[in-house]
Amino acid sequence: MKARETKIVLCGGIRTPIGHFAKSLAHVSPEHLLTLTINGLLAKTTLYPHAVDGVMAGWVGQGSHAPNIARIAVLMSHLPEKAHAVTLQANCVSGMEAISSAARHIIMGEGDLYIAAGTESMSNFPYAIRGDRSMKELRSLDTVRANWPSLLDHEGIGVVDCIEEGLNDPVKNLNMAATAEVCAQMYSIDRKSQDAYALETYRRALDAEEKGFYATHTIPVIENGKTLLEKDEYPYLREGIVKKPEMLAKAPVIFEGGGFSMKKFYELYGEHILGKTYQEGKTAGSVTLFNSCARSDGAAAVIVASEKRAKELNLEILGELVTWGYYGNNPAHMGLAPVFATAMTLERAGINFDQIDLIELHEAFSATCLSIFKVGLEKYGHHWESRWKDGKLNPHGGSIPLGHPLAATGTRIVLNALYQMKQHPEIRYSLATACAAGGLGGAMLIQKYQ
Repeated sequence: MKARETKIVLCGGIRTPIGHFAKSLAHVSPEHLLTLTINGLLAKTTLYPHAVDGVMAGWVGQGSHAPNIARIAVLMSHLPEKAHAVTLQANCVSGMEAISSAARHIIMGEGDLYIAAGTESMSNFPYAIRGDRSMKELRSLDTVRANWPSLLDHEGIGVVDCIEEGLNDPVKNLNMAATAEVCAQMYSIDRKSQDAYALETYRRALDAEEKGFYATHTIPVIENGKTLLEKDEYPYLREGIVKKPEMLAKAPVIFEGGGFSMKKFYELYGEHILGKTYQEGKTAGSVTLFNSCARSDGAAAVIVASEKRAKELNLEILGELVTWGYYGNNPAHMGLAPVFATAMTLERAGINFDQIDLIELHEAFSATCLSIFKVGLEKYGHHWESRWKDGKLNPHGGSIPLGHPLAATGTRIVLNALYQMKQHPEIRYSLATACAAGGLGGAMLIQKYQ
């Protein structure tokens, strides 16, 4: 099999509003969210269902109730049975990986048009019994039920929260919030700077919601004639922060209080905080829930096609996918990975950072975004911070105010870029980039379609 020369184009997309954890979309399954998004995409565009060669779908919280969720969504939607289906798990870049995976299939001649998507319902992440089935108490569901009252008394058997377990790096043994605090300490990103970043991204998101930017590519979630959610939920839950910024300063620091301290933080994770040591009376924690992204539910999808097929189907082409790059760094410094993935992507494309007109950056934490600004400039001379100040980086807010439905976020930031490019034809190059647990980073370069 040989790769073929073909332009890969992105032909519009759609997403659900993002629901806050355990709120409006809590009882909607990830496969249903994905199905709604696929059907919404078919309804919005001129795409003929039988023209779809397959669905590539990211899903982080993969469960046995929907094995290969991409295939489940194909069968539940208006797509034909013939469509191929692949489910991907690359943590927070899963939705982006779905797009590049679709592009690879097209380049290799396996098909000409795919729906690339990401879906997540963190509200439906389960609790799990951990232990192996050689233990008689776990031999079957019947034995689990029979031993239920004393089950956790047995050595080797435990119950875990799959959210907390999934947000913990098992190699470096620290959770995602800890990786943000590590970066904040290492690069001297103080609490005041993080809160200022969070305030501005909240302000931008609310402004975008009110001006209708997100309405250009979202569909309401409706069940049994009842509208569950029409707009992204979290920006309005935190609307008070924009009106009263002093609220940010009142949020407790994650790693201070409740018997924990920054001294203890350094004892546990100090080996990762390069060049810094704990100083009594001076070292302060900085990461809070308000300057971090929220746990969320939602789905997003985009059409990925060869230029020839898109034209045959009379699809609206919003951009050309130029190239992409994925890069792994130290999991303890997870949030820095976009710096390196971006450098790789730009090198492959043969363009420089200053040629990028728009950047959509996943905001895992204020601390990681501000660390990216510093490291990008120091290592590559990339002026991330000036793009932020000029409104060319996350002009409509990011994951901190909108929320972070894990696998859907990589697709969501690409949609942001595409619909910003549609509104502003002067934009030639857009970059979508995200960090992911495990130290992965992804970057995707999109060019104005000529």
